[in-house]
Amino acid sequence: MDKRIGTCKRKTKETDIALTINLDGQGDNQIDTGIPFFDHMLDGFARHGLFDLNVRVKGDTEVDSHHTIEDTGIVLGQAIADALGAKEGISRYGYFIMPMDEALALCAIDLSGRPYLKYQADFTVPSLGGLDTEMVREFFYAVSYSAGMNLHLKILENGNNHHMAEALFKAFGKALDMAVSKEPRINGIWSTKGTL
Repeated sequence: MDKRIGTCKRKTKETDIALTINLDGQGDNQIDTGIPFFDHMLDGFARHGLFDLNVRVKGDTEVDSHHTIEDTGIVLGQAIADALGAKEGISRYGYFIMPMDEALALCAIDLSGRPYLKYQADFTVPSLGGLDTEMVREFFYAVSYSAGMNLHLKILENGNNHHMAEALFKAFGKALDMAVSKEPRINGIWSTKGTL
């Protein structure tokens, strides 16, 4: 099976991003966004989704984390879409409930081509290691819309804010891995419309 690899670059006055994702990887990655906690979250996503992820970001973090995180989400979504191509033979749907000590997160995905985000997570601190917690939602919004995926994320059990964020990113990785996996019984595209 050919490796499904997507690449995307984006350069604006606020960010300069180069990203490559291998959906058929082993969880190896090289990540440098300039925001160490964000790097940690993307590492959890890639490692537990078994994606090989290379991300290099130069962003205006002297302003705040917003542009770097949102634009990385846009680029990641575009790279996922690039790697999937016409989405032939994929399972399409994925879900996972991720425990992280006392915290519990749910993620469900439909790679339908119709973007939508339903997000519920109530953080109790404004930031985690340079990552504004309100940007967690903005990241997933950007990914869902640029990849064309229906994405549901929900914290089922609150707890330590670090654990909550990490559970969301890891659950996303596991659910996406399920959704992009090949289903040998499917010929073509899994849709009554004939396209995704």
